Amino acid sequence: MSLETRLMPELKAAMKSKDQAALRGIRAIKAALLLAKTDGSGAEMNEEGEIKILQKLVKQRQDSLDIYVQQGREDLAKIEREEIVVIQKFLPEQLDASEIERIVKTIIEEVGAIGMKDMGKVMGLASKKLSGQADGKTVASIVKSLLS
Repeated sequence: MSLETRLMPELKAAMKSKDQAALRGIRAIKAALLLAKTDGSGAEMNEEGEIKILQKLVKQRQDSLDIYVQQGREDLAKIEREEIVVIQKFLPEQLDASEIERIVKTIIEEVGAIGMKDMGKVMGLASKKLSGQADGKTVASIVKSLLS
């Protein structure tokens, strides 16, 4: 089931319940999907592309949240937190750090990585394998700690 078809009932439910946070989050997802569809590339939207869009939306909001917290703007930070929760509902289940570490160790063994010079190889494979299931920063920090 495509992301767009999953969004419609959620959008209707949010409208009926007057849930402003859900409305903002779902509308942001719909806008990003529409923008990706009409970007002129003619590429068909697949599940991997949808996941990348959702991850990008979460990352944008996380970056904004960090800035708002630093500046003491709790009113704006609250909005970003609410939207992050809504958008994450549509992402696949996120792996915990121990599971990510286990997968990265397997990749390191497969590649034969022995130091930081092999981080690029490991990150490339880890990013593909963990796409949508883990945050890139988390994966990079785990790879870095295991290779150093």
